[in-house]
Amino acid sequence: MEELGALGVSAVGVDAGGVGAGAAGRNGGFLLAGLAKFFNETVAQFGESAASTIYRLTSGEIRRLAEEFPEIARVTGSLRLAADPAEREDCAKHLAALRYCGFSAEAYAGPEGEGLLLPTDGVMQPLRRLRAQARRLRQRDALLYEHSPVRRLLPGSVVTEQGVISCDTVIVAVDGGLERVIPELIGRIRTARLQMFGTAPAPEVSFPRPVYWRQGYEYWQQLPDRSIALGGFRDHALEEEWTVENRPTSKIQSLLKQFLRERLKVTAPVTHQWAASVGYTPDGLPVLEEVRARTWAVGGYNGTGNIVGALSARAAARLACGQASPWADALEEARAHAAKADH
Repeated sequence: MEELGALGVSAVGVDAGGVGAGAAGRNGGFLLAGLAKFFNETVAQFGESAASTIYRLTSGEIRRLAEEFPEIARVTGSLRLAADPAEREDCAKHLAALRYCGFSAEAYAGPEGEGLLLPTDGVMQPLRRLRAQARRLRQRDALLYEHSPVRRLLPGSVVTEQGVISCDTVIVAVDGGLERVIPELIGRIRTARLQMFGTAPAPEVSFPRPVYWRQGYEYWQQLPDRSIALGGFRDHALEEEWTVENRPTSKIQSLLKQFLRERLKVTAPVTHQWAASVGYTPDGLPVLEEVRARTWAVGGYNGTGNIVGALSARAAARLACGQASPWADALEEARAHAAKADH
């Protein structure tokens, strides 16, 4: 909505729940440059030019966010740690690709493990960020309505439980469950459940940076109060986790707790458990397109939506207003490269 306001457009925002009640406010708080795929994979699939542009734009968004919300977002760097020798080899390829394209990265070996240090990444508290943005919008008299589920999208109108909004253009910015709102996307996006938990303060350990482990299937950070936020193990119940259900399960939560005690050596008690729905696409690129006349769809961030989602939503706002978008251009270049390679 901020982008639309900057473009001089009157906008109304509706959310099915409260601000931050979905995956945008219930994630690991990682601020990662690039796509969900590691940079070497992105280059191989989408080409050096598109991959580099995407990495540069996402890195810039991390810096912007840290400057805009210094009490909520921090540039700390992140660690990608290898779980086995094969992944150590892939970390070396990841490092080589970043350096070849002119981006900062370092080989890493420390108490957490061996892998890669990505110094331009960061962390944030996602719920605080969303609420801060909502407060700022409301201070500008923006029309933002929580607890207003959308029941139907019609030409020129959005039907909610509380009323009907008449509009020229609709932007549907939803990660998990986007295919239920826009049926045209069935088969092109699939919703998965990601599970996490949080602990009480854990002074017995120190993780100064967020950590990706085992190809990113497990991920954790230590918050300023020393508590741990940990997620992962979706692949240990893959079919069950392809779901729009967002309640934690005992199986995944048990695996997380075992990892917490045995791998991370954390003794602090678990205080919170949660899950959220996110969208995945077959090619790893987010959805950003006009799916119907004057109806734009944004979503499918493949588990790394904090930066990709923000850039995609702003791009949709610009495209809907007939403006150019470097982010949309980079995604289009990536798709074109992959399609050419397939043929």
